[in-house]
Amino acid sequence: EVQLQAFGGGLVQAGGSLTLACVTSIFSFDDYAIGWFRRAPGKDREEISCISSRDANVYYNDAVKGRFTISSDTGEKTVYLQMNNVKPEDTGVYYCAAKAVIIRAGAFCRSANLIHYWGKGTQVTVSS
Repeated sequence: EVQLQAFGGGLVQAGGSLTLACVTSIFSFDDYAIGWFRRAPGKDREEISCISSRDANVYYNDAVKGRFTISSDTGEKTVYLQMNNVKPEDTGVYYCAAKAVIIRAGAFCRSANLIHYWGKGTQVTVSS
């Protein structure tokens, strides 16, 4: 059973930075696609950013492009989301998710309903 655990949420002022980490128990890390998803208050879950571990292909939601950076550490089996210049609309619970699939990161992000493994979320609150 794959386990995912997200760390790094908290309260940050607009314009500030935050780094989220998704620590996984995945054995064959390079065979997985992993992503970050957000559920904002009163809104549906949305994809934020995803990465294909095999070739580091990445995808970003247009709302975070240029501000957020996703990266992975195969040795640590961890995926990071560096959040810069955060905005109040970035507030929400951030979840990491993974699936044993070799696929373009964008396609993975858009197939959230088919993802096998989800971690518990971490709350990010951006104050104005």
